[in-house]
Amino acid sequence: MSTPLLFQPVRFRSVTARNRIVVSPMCQYSANDGLGNDWHVQHLGARAAGGAGIVFTEATHVSAVGRITPHCLGLYNAEHQALLGRLAGVITQGGSVPGIQIAHAGRKASSQVPWQGGKPIPLSEGGWVPLAPSALPSVPGATDPRALSGGEIGDIIGQFAATAAMAREAGFKILEIHGAHGYLGHSFLSPVSNRRNDAYGGDADGRSRFLLEVVEAVRGEWPSELPLWVRLSCSDWVAGGLTIEDTVALARRLAATGQVDLIDCSSGGVSHEQTIPSHPGYQVPFAEAIRHRAGIATGAVGLITEPTHAAEIVANGRADVVLLARAILADPGWAWRAARALGVPADVPSQYLRAGL
Repeated sequence: MSTPLLFQPVRFRSVTARNRIVVSPMCQYSANDGLGNDWHVQHLGARAAGGAGIVFTEATHVSAVGRITPHCLGLYNAEHQALLGRLAGVITQGGSVPGIQIAHAGRKASSQVPWQGGKPIPLSEGGWVPLAPSALPSVPGATDPRALSGGEIGDIIGQFAATAAMAREAGFKILEIHGAHGYLGHSFLSPVSNRRNDAYGGDADGRSRFLLEVVEAVRGEWPSELPLWVRLSCSDWVAGGLTIEDTVALARRLAATGQVDLIDCSSGGVSHEQTIPSHPGYQVPFAEAIRHRAGIATGAVGLITEPTHAAEIVANGRADVVLLARAILADPGWAWRAARALGVPADVPSQYLRAGL
């Protein structure tokens, strides 16, 4: 039997991954002042040793005010960079390509960690004022965000570029800009959260300006031989919000820049009124539509748990890679199990051969 496409190498620019299984960015909410620790090292190291082709850090924030919670990972000073360099090294040692997702939480900043309820933290309890395109809170009762001035938008674009430079120096080989889930990039894109009437608001051209300028600034620091991905929410799942048609049009613009190599296709997050028809693979049609209609590689994500399902997605050209979160959180060796299920020799470290995998 020929090797299933899922387990064939995939190349983006100068970077080749051993297979098309990607560990999706998954926030661990375990950092202090943006600085990670041994939890992050063992967490990502285990998933690299577990056979995935590409392993991403969690959302890594470009500023303190841009963190989702007080315990989110950051990359905006030298101390952060040293830890991130260790993370890139341990992922590489495990045989995976190290990827980093860089982010700004925007109006969803200053929140509790999920296991404490995930609610906005009041200013009186140590919270901070979030930043956003418009002064619209993410949920009722949250602190009103401060609408960014044009100069402040430029400053944040510069923060993305500075973080990209530090990521390059730390040894990461793929960089992803987070433009989804209601965070800052997405909140500029969506008419639900962007009510500006200047150059960064209004029609789709204005609302996409921030993201396009971030891409350009990041590319100024990210080497031309290394791939750049963008995560998008392909649908807001709410009336008046973004639809797949809007996202296909945006993906075409990103592809036309020649700067972006893959669209990581997620959805939702901008409105607490969203209604998502969640089921295994519910977001795969987004990846398929963008791949075929925008002419750019895509990643499929969203309740993909079974090896045969993952293999079908790439075999049928619905996406170029699959990104796993919950399944690989529960089973760091998911790629080994998938290989065995699909009749492929598992890429098991010598130290683990006695496990009989």
